[in-house]
Amino acid sequence: MTGGTGDMSLMSEPGPDGRFGEFGGRFVPESLMPACLELEQAFKAAWADPEFRRELDDLLRHYGGRPTPVTECVRLSEKLGVRVLLKREDLTHTGSHKLNNVIGQALLTRRMGKSRMIAETGAGQHGVASATAAALFGLECTVFMGEVDTKRQELNVFRMELLGAEVRTVTSGSRTLKDAVNEAMREWVATVDTTHYCLGSVMGPHPFPYMVRQLQRVVGEEAREQCRQILDGADPDVVVACIGGGSNAAGTFAGFVDTTARLVGVEAAGGAAIANGIPGVLHGMHSRLLQDEAGQIEEAQSISAGLDYPGLGPEHAHLAAIGRAEYSTANDDEVLESFRVLSHTEGIIPALESAHAVAWVARVAGTDALPSGSTVLITLSGRGDKDVAQVREIFGRGEHA
Repeated sequence: MTGGTGDMSLMSEPGPDGRFGEFGGRFVPESLMPACLELEQAFKAAWADPEFRRELDDLLRHYGGRPTPVTECVRLSEKLGVRVLLKREDLTHTGSHKLNNVIGQALLTRRMGKSRMIAETGAGQHGVASATAAALFGLECTVFMGEVDTKRQELNVFRMELLGAEVRTVTSGSRTLKDAVNEAMREWVATVDTTHYCLGSVMGPHPFPYMVRQLQRVVGEEAREQCRQILDGADPDVVVACIGGGSNAAGTFAGFVDTTARLVGVEAAGGAAIANGIPGVLHGMHSRLLQDEAGQIEEAQSISAGLDYPGLGPEHAHLAAIGRAEYSTANDDEVLESFRVLSHTEGIIPALESAHAVAWVARVAGTDALPSGSTVLITLSGRGDKDVAQVREIFGRGEHA
């Protein structure tokens, strides 16, 4: 294990032990330590290699569809009394921000001479992105997905299989994202010589939180420049993104952390690790986690499979601890209403994950938390095609007015 604090600038490299302040580190079995060290060295070399960066940028542009636009929401802005801009990650190939990370990790898999990727997934978007990249590069791909999530995200299960991936249903524990991560890590230990674990968020042991944030920072860097063009050189007053593990938020925040914009992450009310969690260790990282008095991990609850995780990435825990970012919550009813309102006012159907960020803006618009006339940027991390059947069933049962 590694520990300590280390000095670092905000959202640059963590300390040499992989810590963001008191959070992060590398808490893994001895059998996985060589794999983590190999990955750290491989990513550091790749990220410093202009040819790697050029190939990544070319793929994101010509295959992934970058840069994604920033869309001004005129009707929603009129309704809420604040100026709403959306960073449109829903318009990337595969329908979410996940491809930014996965293309980079697939390139790294090939660079390390490995022939197989494995991944965990909750809502299925990371699994779909992983299966997509594996098909593009001719890699084997296995995706671990909790049984609960395979049922509420059947379309994404089929998409992964159509792309050539094997989807392994996880029936242990809560049968959701946490347990999918557990199984993926076990598989990595057993097959590390030929397999790269393509972890989908800014969580897990070092270097994953740092590496995934670096691969996602394209979101925030694009958005900052796009907003300055729209706002005559100014930055938004508030930048908002949903958080499960926290990769779309980390990528977004990295573009604005050195500005005066307020940074707001929105967790599911049933999985609020900042509000209700305490420091602990899970999946190789020290972060804020939902735990009972005995230190046992408690299950998160969310309408959104992608936010159904009992913790969040260690860099978010650090940003909260030092006060640079704020973290709030949205409940399922607010999320469903925002899912419908954005669809009705702008013709944009958001992923349930992204609808959490919209829900926070809708709830606080016109209050001291978001005064009338403010400008807010929301990262729309994914599109809602995958969630339409689930939401239709809920509305059909009359569970949401």
